Amino acid sequence: MSLSRKRRKELTRLRKSADELWSNQQEVLDRANEIAREAGRQAGVLTREEVVPRVRQGYEQYLLPGVHATQDFAGGVRHQVTDKVLPGIGTALGTVMSVGDIAKDARIAALNRVRFQKPVIVEKQGLGAGTYIAIGVGIAAAAGVAYAIWQTFRADDELWVSEDESLLDSPIEKSTDI
Repeated sequence: MSLSRKRRKELTRLRKSADELWSNQQEVLDRANEIAREAGRQAGVLTREEVVPRVRQGYEQYLLPGVHATQDFAGGVRHQVTDKVLPGIGTALGTVMSVGDIAKDARIAALNRVRFQKPVIVEKQGLGAGTYIAIGVGIAAAAGVAYAIWQTFRADDELWVSEDESLLDSPIEKSTDI
């Protein structure tokens, strides 16, 4: 395939231009890699200097008290379970086992064969004197409350004291009898 001289020159210029573009791209990529490495280093420094102390402060201020409270709560629950619940369960199981042992005892079986008498039932009598006294005291108390309410709401003009202006202007005498 034979190319004209003009086409060869154009191809040569195009090849040089492509090589130059390729080398420029390599330089740009190298520079971008350098910038990315520097940005990563700066991000690490910023993280150590700014982010880590803030996270540590937030942890100590907000999360750590909750952790301690949870640990204290768990300790209290453990204390309650070991000191109160488990001994109660042990006592209940012991009681059940002792009842089972008693039920198997031959002496108890002999007691079951004995017939007991019917329990004596006391019949209620009429109202006693205390009942009538209590009813009388209740009626008297209700009458006292009714009288107090009636005295409170009745309209009595004599109970109201009118202000007399002549009494307001007179000097008050002080008593020195102490």
